[in-house]
Amino acid sequence: MAPTGARAAEFDFALPPELIAQQPLPRREASRLLVMRRATGALEHRRFAELPALLRPGDLLVLNDSKVIPARLRALGGPQDRPCEILLLEENARNDWWAMLRPGRRARVGSVLRVCGADNAPAGISAAVTSINEEGHRRLHFAGTADLRLNLDTLGEVPLPPYIRRASRAQMEADKERYQTVFARLPGSVAAPTAGLHFTRTLLDAVRDRGVGVAFVTLHVGPGTFAPVKVADLSKHVMHEEAYEISPATAELVNNTRRAGGRVIAVGTTTLRVLETAARARRGPLRAAAGRTRLFVRPPFSFQVVDALVTNFHLPRSTLLMLVCAFAAPDSAGGVGLTLAAYAEAVRQRYRFFSYGDAMLIV
Repeated sequence: MAPTGARAAEFDFALPPELIAQQPLPRREASRLLVMRRATGALEHRRFAELPALLRPGDLLVLNDSKVIPARLRALGGPQDRPCEILLLEENARNDWWAMLRPGRRARVGSVLRVCGADNAPAGISAAVTSINEEGHRRLHFAGTADLRLNLDTLGEVPLPPYIRRASRAQMEADKERYQTVFARLPGSVAAPTAGLHFTRTLLDAVRDRGVGVAFVTLHVGPGTFAPVKVADLSKHVMHEEAYEISPATAELVNNTRRAGGRVIAVGTTTLRVLETAARARRGPLRAAAGRTRLFVRPPFSFQVVDALVTNFHLPRSTLLMLVCAFAAPDSAGGVGLTLAAYAEAVRQRYRFFSYGDAMLIV
């Protein structure tokens, strides 16, 4: 049966566990780059350092400048002081955060956790559970600090995704630098916009020297970016919500590029979602905007702004993979087959998958 893009099972694929990248490469731009030509489905095997040569003068590269915060905290909770983990999701006000707790079932409203330092001893900061939402996230009020944000660099850990394994805090020292883009500016993400991890400042200079513009948007990435879709019927999936912003300067660059016949190239699914969300907010040229998006991009989907996409290889049944499938063949479900065929080729060629893995360019 031909894919329709309506069922989660259509976006499944087999991936040998050893292809899940556990460590970044010594050099960011040394990763491989699988180029997919949408018109023909043709694939080319390149290196990420070759990206500038694959762009055209007059194109515009748009990147997400959100900065990952050290959002994972260790804590003790309950009458027996059992270890638990706090993953900060979003700040509501000073010392007031939504968070995921693991294990979470024992953390009822009124429970108090004691935040620990690097030595796993209490650091004098407490977190009281004040409410629980429908997703099971806890709202926490922190005490013992003027502002928890000021303590994160010493108490927090890099919020690596669950498929990247580290045995200790010491093993995560290199991740503080590598699980962050070189152009990260605005703190707020609890997961990296991973397509941007391949860029160096030198590579961005080469892009500009090619006559390609460089612009930035902001989308603060939440943990839902890694979550597999749990419903069989995609029309029933509730997309996670994320905060975004487009500046007047970026909106103007996008509009000028499109008027001049250049291509708008989104670096990452987060950047694409920002641009396409803003395009749907009003008719006409793109405008500066700030808000929250739940845009669920899946086949079939009509793209209004983005002409090419730089992206990593994503998890089976994830909304990120569904977005890539939609982009591979706009306005149809044909991109499911194209993308899964490209993924199968990547597996055969031993590409590295997920956050620290290799990349794709879809044009």
